[in-house]
Amino acid sequence: MSRVTEGRRVLVRVPATSANLGPGFDTLGLALAEYDEVEIETIEPGRYEIEVEGVGAGEVPTDESHLVVQALHYALDQLGYERPGLRLRARNTIPHGRGLGSSGAAIVAGVVGAAGLIGDRESVSSERLLRFATDLEGHPDNVAPCLFGGLTIAWMAADGEPRSKRLMVDRGVSLLVLVPEETMSTSVARSLQPSQVPHADAIFNLSRAALLVAALAQSPELLFESTEDRLHQSYRASAMPKTKALIDELRAEGLAAVVSGAGPSVLVLADDPAARLRAAEIAAAHTDTTWTAYPTAVDIQGATVEEVSKQTVSPSA
Repeated sequence: MSRVTEGRRVLVRVPATSANLGPGFDTLGLALAEYDEVEIETIEPGRYEIEVEGVGAGEVPTDESHLVVQALHYALDQLGYERPGLRLRARNTIPHGRGLGSSGAAIVAGVVGAAGLIGDRESVSSERLLRFATDLEGHPDNVAPCLFGGLTIAWMAADGEPRSKRLMVDRGVSLLVLVPEETMSTSVARSLQPSQVPHADAIFNLSRAALLVAALAQSPELLFESTEDRLHQSYRASAMPKTKALIDELRAEGLAAVVSGAGPSVLVLADDPAARLRAAEIAAAHTDTTWTAYPTAVDIQGATVEEVSKQTVSPSA
């Protein structure tokens, strides 16, 4: 096996993501302009020095079981490299357990970091990075936008390999993320899904998902109707009643609000900044829980890895 040079240092930056977007269950995802940064340095094998600042400090592991380290190890294994010791410093801003892709971001940070550390980024294709990340995450809807930025359509090809297509989002789309105090387990959310759905509901979601791609890419005025969903949000509502109550109120006001990922955060897809402001005011009026409003934008670059003193390199879709 090959060996990573000791003393190599890279800085990885990964965006938050919001998956599903209403009707696009396990398929559509957006990269958001909120980021975690991880500085990684190779040291002597067997040693791990991990420091976490911001979100997760004092809560996530600080040994080799840290998710970034696990993902980096997996990618190096797949690429035929020995596992080096690591000095890792994570500066986190993506909320954990709230449907904003924090685990996907950690996995992407690890696989992209591995590509940067071996010093031959061009030999690791975007397709391989997506496969490594999907192997660990289980599905590509969060890791694809985190890797490539923008709006992504992700799917599993007939050969079992993950695929994705990146699209640019119309400048008229304004985003607002509303994050509650409560957390939600993705596995719990998925356990509430039925194994079968009515034929009419499947057709309904197909039409809305197709319309949503058009709304995000060129017709923001269609965002409200295109974010209707019958496949997953209603089934998960019992596990996050405060999220459901807020979404119901926002949609009653004509605002395109959906569950972000597995929840419990809410994503508002507005067609003008005034609508985004109105959504924040409605959330602030809720007294059952504290909703923190994050006006944000679509990240168009995706994950980046920067060698010390060298230019940033970004995976391309």
